[in-house]
Amino acid sequence: MEFKPANNIQDLQYFGEFGGVNPSISDSSTYTFLSAKTMFDTFEGNADGCYLYSRHSSPSNLYLGEALAAMEGTETANVSASGMGAITSTLLQICGAGDHIVSSRTIYGGTYAFLKNFTPKINIETSFVDITKLDIVEKAINKNTKVIYCESVSNPLLEVSDIKSLAALAKKYGLKLVIDNTFSPLSISPITLGADVVIHSLTKFINGSSDTVGGVICSSQEFIDSLRNVNDGACMLLGATMDSFRASSILKNMRTLHIRMKQHSKNAAFLAEKFEADGLKTVYPGLTSHPSHEVYKMMMNKEYGFGGMLTIDVGSLTKANALMELMQHENLGYLAVSLGFYKTLFSAPGTSTSSEIPEKEQKEMGLTDGLIRFSIGLDNDIKRTYMLIKECMIKTGVLK
Repeated sequence: MEFKPANNIQDLQYFGEFGGVNPSISDSSTYTFLSAKTMFDTFEGNADGCYLYSRHSSPSNLYLGEALAAMEGTETANVSASGMGAITSTLLQICGAGDHIVSSRTIYGGTYAFLKNFTPKINIETSFVDITKLDIVEKAINKNTKVIYCESVSNPLLEVSDIKSLAALAKKYGLKLVIDNTFSPLSISPITLGADVVIHSLTKFINGSSDTVGGVICSSQEFIDSLRNVNDGACMLLGATMDSFRASSILKNMRTLHIRMKQHSKNAAFLAEKFEADGLKTVYPGLTSHPSHEVYKMMMNKEYGFGGMLTIDVGSLTKANALMELMQHENLGYLAVSLGFYKTLFSAPGTSTSSEIPEKEQKEMGLTDGLIRFSIGLDNDIKRTYMLIKECMIKTGVLK
């Protein structure tokens, strides 16, 4: 049967402790046992259905992990306190001193800073490459390489990774392919294309209400068990544990993810086509002008569209700031980082979410001062929204 991520989420059924349609929240940091032997077995990971301490696991976190694993088509998943908690734990579990990572050059600024500035302290080196050029990716692999790391759709330049080809390359050299799928939940299913590990920042589209920080690692039972190991598991020992209340909140919001992603994509596609027709330099995977449009089409679960993220380049930071400030003033969205909110969010990545990347490297990868990253909201009347944005563009000199 065809893999349908939203169906997999929908088919999960949980009952609360008193028959509630939502599972009860486990509001405990520690759990009691009727026998000392069961406590010992639980600590060793040999007692299914028993809980010891909430840094290890809790019912609420496991429910959410199960739903996310169902969405991505993995055996299981482990939730974390943030997307960075998921990224750092994954890479530190796979890599040790002397190992090497091949990473996309266009990734979230926090991930870039971790790989560029932090991991060299523990003798893990990273080569940053144009992930869309497979020959360059292959040349960067050496005898110490353990991981190919990239984002399905990159932050902020919206480069698209050819996951199937990267998976074949990873398999050829015995590497793990780790994909951050934050920008394209439901739309792209990396595991079905050959990825080994899928990461999300749950803070973004999956939660959708900009009130929670969280992350998840979706993978095989073997890999997730290694992350949870009490002796050398990165999730266990680094302690980036999600709070049970937050896990419960995200699980409830996941129930509408399929509806929200369709509307985000529909609105973003409409605006991207209009902006491009107006002569703006517009990047959106759904536009035929996008260099990886066909790659995305081949990978995508079509009903969810090309996602809710787009960029435009207005030529200068001064114009970008003026336009964003006016759009916020006119209630067209918020000048804010992050993404996946019901309102449109916009920011200039070079001075915000990608500011960790040195200016010289920003220019080399094509991240310009005038670039605005949009996370398009759930507006019901997107035609009206477009006309109001266009008025702001005319007033700020972005359009004539």
